[in-house]
Amino acid sequence: MSKSVFLDDLEIGQSWHGGPIEMTEADIIRFASEYDPQPMHIDTATAASGRFGGIIASGWHVAAVVMRDFVEKAPFGDTPLLGLKIDDLQWRLAVRPGDLLSITREVIDIARSKSKPDRGVLTMQMTVANQDGAVVMSFVNLMQMPTRPR
Repeated sequence: MSKSVFLDDLEIGQSWHGGPIEMTEADIIRFASEYDPQPMHIDTATAASGRFGGIIASGWHVAAVVMRDFVEKAPFGDTPLLGLKIDDLQWRLAVRPGDLLSITREVIDIARSKSKPDRGVLTMQMTVANQDGAVVMSFVNLMQMPTRPR
């Protein structure tokens, strides 16, 4: 794993990129069959005649593959992180089979804890785009992160 990165090492405006993540029809149907079994995600015939004109990915599927990419890319090395909350989650555009997703993760705030000096809160803007650069999902992620050990 890469070098550990701590709250003290980060600056507002820093960013990391993730992906590419290819969304296949088989993966979209498999995920939705288990976790979000709505016709637009699992039934090709019903989806084709619906408002999206075909199968689309569950938003929760998109969120899950973005999380997996974050864990696999490990931009903070082996530093332990704890998700605290997600704000302003928006699914802006349907994700379809064949879409290739990319992610931009940008530090928008860093707050060291006043009561617990060994940690703080990192706030990041997450933006997910398709192969055409259109934003398909965005959210603000707050994570607890340790400060550099003294």
